[in-house]
Order: sequence, then C-alpha cells, then structure tokens
Amino acid sequence: MDPARSLADTEPAPYWLDDPGRPAARPALTGTAECDLLVIGGGYSGLWTALLAKERDPDRDVMLIEADRIGWAASGRNGGFCAASLTHGVFNGLARWPGEFDLLQELGDRNLDAIEAAVERHGLDCDFERTGEIDVATADHQWQELREAHRTATRHGLDLKLLDRDQVRAEVDSPTFRGGLLDERGVALVHPAKLAWGLARAAARLGVRVHERTPATALARHGAALAVRTPYGGIRARRVALGTGVFPSLIRRVRPYTVPVYDYALTTEPLSDAQRDAIGWRGRQGLGDSANQFHYFRLTADNRVLWGGYDAIYPRGGRIDAAYDRRPETYLKLARQFFDCFPQLAGLRFSHSWGGVIDTCTRFSAFFGTAYGGRVAYAAGYTGLGVGATRFGAEVMLDLLAGRATERTGLDMVRRRPLPFPPEPFASAGIGLTRWSLARADDSGGRRNLWLRMMDRAGLGFDS
Repeated sequence: MDPARSLADTEPAPYWLDDPGRPAARPALTGTAECDLLVIGGGYSGLWTALLAKERDPDRDVMLIEADRIGWAASGRNGGFCAASLTHGVFNGLARWPGEFDLLQELGDRNLDAIEAAVERHGLDCDFERTGEIDVATADHQWQELREAHRTATRHGLDLKLLDRDQVRAEVDSPTFRGGLLDERGVALVHPAKLAWGLARAAARLGVRVHERTPATALARHGAALAVRTPYGGIRARRVALGTGVFPSLIRRVRPYTVPVYDYALTTEPLSDAQRDAIGWRGRQGLGDSANQFHYFRLTADNRVLWGGYDAIYPRGGRIDAAYDRRPETYLKLARQFFDCFPQLAGLRFSHSWGGVIDTCTRFSAFFGTAYGGRVAYAAGYTGLGVGATRFGAEVMLDLLAGRATERTGLDMVRRRPLPFPPEPFASAGIGLTRWSLARADDSGGRRNLWLRMMDRAGLGFDS
C-alpha cells in the first residue's frame, strides 16, 4: 500500500481538540481588574498554578488569562504521556544533577501520585490510565543502551523491567522491536485536552476567574503592585505567575533560554478487533523507541493509534509561525515509518494529522526563576514532558512567590538556570548541525561524532 493513500482523508487538526464536548469559550476580559495572583497562560502550567493557589489559600483572589483558548497549544495537542520524571529521563537527570537525582525521582513519583489524586478529587474526565510505558529498542546499539539504563536504574532503586525481544513482542508485536524497558508505574496516559478543560473547570469551581482570548501584552511595576496590559483593559496584581511556555516571555531576559521546536503527530481510525489481535497491546502501555530521532505512540480511549515524533523542526530564525503547524512531508514520513513498525496494519487509514510548537532549553527539562523583586515567577523549558512536570513547576512558582524555603526551592535544579542559546544565526547553525549529527548517530550504531561530544561536555544540546 502507498502510505500516501492512508493520509487521503485526514482532518488537519489535533485529534484531541476535534471533540464535540469541547467547552464553549469563556469571555475575554474587558475593563480593569485587580487580584492577588494573576496567572498568565491557560495551558497546564498556568492551570495547575491557579488550581493549587486556591487549594493552598481559598481566600486568595486568583485570575487566569489565556491569549487564545484553554489548552489550545502544546497542552492540548501532545501525546498525552504524563510521566513522573522531572529530568527528561534517567540519564539526563544523572548527568546534570547526580547529587540530587534520587530526590528528584522521589519528588517526581509524588507529583504523579498527586496528579492521580487530583483527577479523582476533582472528577477530571480525562481518560487517565496508569498503564506505564515501554522504551523499545529497534537497533542493536539501542538494546545495549537499554540494558545499561536498566543497570543504572536498578542501582538507584528504580523498579524497571528489562524485556527481551520475545517478551516485548508479547506486549506489543512489531517485527522492529529487539527489546524493551518497562516502567509500570512511572507513566500515565491521559486525553490531554480533556485534562486541560477539566483543570479549568476545577479552578473555576474554586473561585478562579478565567478569561480566554485575553493576551497579556505588557508587564510593568505599578506602585507596590504589577500592571498587566490586555487588549481591552488591564489588571493590577500583587503577584504574577507566567506559564506562557514557548511564547515570548514578558520578561525579556528569559527569552534566550528557550527555542521553539515543531513536533508532529498522526492518529489512525479506530482499530478493529482483528487489528488489535494482530498487534496485541492488551496492556495499553505508552511506547517510545530509543533513537535520537524517536517516535512516541499509544492507544486512545477509542483504540486509535497515535503516532508522533521523529521530525523536530526548528523554524527559520527561531520565529513561531502557524505555517509550520502543517507539514505534509513529515506526515508522509511518519506514515511510512508507522507501517514499517506495524506492517500487519497495512490498509489502516489516518484520521487526523497535526503539528505544533513546544519549547526546549539546553538541559531538556524545566527551569525556574523570579523577577520584579520576587513578585513574578516563571517556569519554562519542559521539552515535551510538561504533562506531568508542569504540576511540579506550579508548586515551585507558588513557593517562589511566597518567598518560602522548601524542599523544592532548595534544589539545584530550581536554583540554577540552563545555558542560554546563542543568538541568530548561530542558533540555527548549531541546531541544524546537531540534528544532522543525531540522525547520523542513529545510522551508525549510536556513535556520537566530535560535535555531539563537544556539546555534551558544554552541557548543550538539542533533542527530538
């Protein structure tokens, strides 16, 4: 079958957002308003911050503003992998924070447990499934890397299971799989848009004032408070939390620490019983392969396969542009790779295709800070693992705004920022060379060239 034919009827929109149950838009803010805490951004980072702020202090007057719709950006169009890891995996965490890695793992586990508890407590209808995840090897060097990862994880008390070829194919059957590493408790799957919509409803029930289609266009001091300008008015707030992710920060000095990257995904039509039988997948785990340019894939609640990743596109000059949201050449590449992975699903068609921008930083995991004398806090740089880690980031921002010394604020991960990216055109040149080198490493048994080794030593990098 020509993979292009499988794309003929795709809807060019995120599957998650193409939902008849999507809530109606809340009205934009008009006129002036005041509040104790203003949260800017209606994705996971802002939504968790607003909700937790009210849970910490029910009398606090909290307002949240979103430039577009709740969950419309990265929070509503990702793969729905809600991971416990705060460090973008074991090796990245050990390389950057070896002295506090065990504590970071513990905090990440507690954070995922707290998300599960919040789903139950607030009745968040988001298809939450704590099914775990399997990292699969599709090349011999990846299998060796998974074995080393298992040994490292075991030394740190992590309960991961190494699966040989037959064992992993008994879970999910692909002729490309050579082994796997199963994390049974460290990852949950969710419907990402429903999670965002549910968090907004829960926050509103607790008294958070939520306004959509209300971009914040400027931030400045206003006496003892802060003033935020919006298109139809403005807000005076005692404290501000910025959860704007990839979009240019209202604090200009933060901007060099992130760059935009476009990620792409497809979903299939629902699998028939025979198609499910052909691939197994009874445990409904999330999966990801272990290449530098990797795929992530999972089943939805109605048994579609979501298949995404591989291409990570840095836009020309680092400028966000909606024109990058649709990329037919990437969709075709993903379709070909899907059928290479699951040839037994030949003839299956894709229902949705989409792309969108996320933020990354040079350490591939979130960084934090304050401005305006501690009255503004920010968190950014989640690099695709924000579904779970944004709740932890919200706790950090609230601790920082309260001026509290906590277990979280004492972390080196929280106290130190990553290295910034260089200005253009050097950023484009460096990122392009890094992507080429990572692809070459995938094709040469994982061997990292001189450029990648230099980047490793400098603490810089770029990951898909």
